[in-house]
Amino acid sequence: MNKRSHSIAFWAGVAVFLIAVLTMTQIVRNEYPFFAGYVILQFIALAVAWSILGGYAGYVNFGTNAFFGVGVYTAVALFKATGAPLMLQIAAGAVVGMTLGFGVGLLTLRMRGIFFSIATIALAIIIETFVMNWRFVGGAAGIQIQRPPVMAPFDSYVKMLFFVQALLAVTAVSIARYIQNSRIGRGLQALRDDELAAECTGVPTLKLKLVACMISGGLISAAGAPAAMYLQYADPSSAFNLSYSVSALAMALIGGTAHWIGPVLGAILLGSTQQLLAVTISSEVNVLVLGIMLVLFVVGAPKGIIGLLRPRYRLRAGGKP
Repeated sequence: MNKRSHSIAFWAGVAVFLIAVLTMTQIVRNEYPFFAGYVILQFIALAVAWSILGGYAGYVNFGTNAFFGVGVYTAVALFKATGAPLMLQIAAGAVVGMTLGFGVGLLTLRMRGIFFSIATIALAIIIETFVMNWRFVGGAAGIQIQRPPVMAPFDSYVKMLFFVQALLAVTAVSIARYIQNSRIGRGLQALRDDELAAECTGVPTLKLKLVACMISGGLISAAGAPAAMYLQYADPSSAFNLSYSVSALAMALIGGTAHWIGPVLGAILLGSTQQLLAVTISSEVNVLVLGIMLVLFVVGAPKGIIGLLRPRYRLRAGGKP
């Protein structure tokens, strides 16, 4: 009964959130909140997706920018070749991201610790180099994107992208929540605590790591797919920017990786702070603030915001709030 009530509360919250987002797109005329909101929602999707492999399984992934860039350029190539609609671009990005996650997982997930992290950095460099020499999508110079007509009931493309990114964030959170409360999540937690002991007790560690890498990669690529339409431009240096990897990792760690809501809180906190600083001071200080907040939380609250809230709200690592 308790499990059912938590599920009802979660899905009711999702419905209220999406209705509020849709209503906002119909009422608010100033487009800046949607520009800023899109970035925050994108960070939520990235942080939650990163946490599936980096948090639940304990494999620190520095290749977030590789999967994000793959999502961007999958969408660009598909749009240029066929004029595919946005949702098809996102679906294609997710499929390519999952396929890449499977391939990368087979090659790297037998490594542990720093060796796995270094391998994921190398992945981003290799893919970025390939894209820089791919003339069809503009190569190193980048490519301009002409947005197609906006779909009803939205009156601007930015508002539509804001709602689409909200759907992607909700999808990422829902999948992360399901994994955490499933046998997959318990298996990932077991291998994170002691992989050798988990293998000895019959946990299919490699299979679980592959599943986590595929899901994480697919969600990150899907979140990156609308970015070219958002900026109306794509180039390798921005699509594969290392800041995506650093931000996703920092937001997940600051929020806490023991519960699905941790990366959400971390992304909202850091994303909102960065957008506020970009308006009031300069976007150049974003990395500085991110680094300071990360150091403060690592030293003062190593379990993140969730670690601070758990004694009060009884958040469980393997259950629901």
